[in-house]
Amino acid sequence: MDFSFTDEQQLLQDSIRRYLETSYALEHRAGILASEAGWSATTWAELAELGLLALDIDEADGGIGAGPVGTMLVAQAIGAALLVEPFHSSAVLATRLISALAQGAQREQLLGALTSGDVIAVFAHDEDGDWFAPRSTVATREGDGWRLQGWKSCVYHAPMARWLLVSARVGDGVGVFMVDREAAGVALRDYRTIDGMRAADVELDVMVAVDSRLGDADASEAIDEALDRGITALCADALGVLDRVLAATVQYARDRVQFGTAIGRLQALQHRMADMYMQVEQARSMTYLATSACLQSDARARREAVSGAKVVVGQAARKVGQEAVQLHGGMGMTDELDVSHCFKRLLAFELRMGGTDEHLAHYRGLVHSQAA
Repeated sequence: MDFSFTDEQQLLQDSIRRYLETSYALEHRAGILASEAGWSATTWAELAELGLLALDIDEADGGIGAGPVGTMLVAQAIGAALLVEPFHSSAVLATRLISALAQGAQREQLLGALTSGDVIAVFAHDEDGDWFAPRSTVATREGDGWRLQGWKSCVYHAPMARWLLVSARVGDGVGVFMVDREAAGVALRDYRTIDGMRAADVELDVMVAVDSRLGDADASEAIDEALDRGITALCADALGVLDRVLAATVQYARDRVQFGTAIGRLQALQHRMADMYMQVEQARSMTYLATSACLQSDARARREAVSGAKVVVGQAARKVGQEAVQLHGGMGMTDELDVSHCFKRLLAFELRMGGTDEHLAHYRGLVHSQAA
């Protein structure tokens, strides 16, 4: 299979990498994390000017139309820079869901607001940390609107969002509803995740307008497709972090001298770094495979590839992150080096959008059912 990229795709990744290298250094990021908001509206506006918030929107809707491959390349650069702004939550996951479900004037208005950076939307979906469990949040018709009752856990970037896209059971199907974060009946318990991002648990007992539902039909297929693309982009983000932490570890082994010789010349440590390299390359291959599957129409094959990638990249995240910290010694856990920040991001990745064990069990179930 050919995994080479077009000149246009490579230019897209190179341009965002150059921007982040000059404008999002570790010191600048530290200032953002220390702020009360926990993110930079200036950086978000600059991402909008670069067109990155319209990355996965079709050209017919005024977007770039980069698709899964372009999204993967940009997400990889975003991960390498350890960006804390809601690129994945809003520009990838929520934007894809709106593109799949919204119609007419609602579609045009929402996509326009998202691509300009004026509005941030996030998908509120996870409950109880069980990614594949049936949804317990319920939507019922009351008068001229909908009543949403339930709760969502660990909604990334909810504290800075204008809109929560809430998945809820509607009869025998599933719907997605736009909910204003500040509406009466919406309660957020916000906190910082281990990698410094902002997230919240959301409790809902709220009335919303009848036209707040995105689309009229069952949204299950659209949700599955958006989640698969979101998980794939998250794997690409982790791949960018893996590349960064591996390069930092190799450079440290070259520079760190003990007993008159660089520790990188020690064969035992060379073997450990070689194992790290193999883990990163396996993660790269599986991320590419999942991205390729997102271009296909076979939903089952897509879900197999995506869950398989989440498992392999999750295993690499744990192995490479731990080895990087150990090879750096005590310095590996200090905030002065980027290794500790990479380790925290990889740790959060392993649990986000379904943990490694959860996706492994799901993958096994898909394979066994197909064999039967």
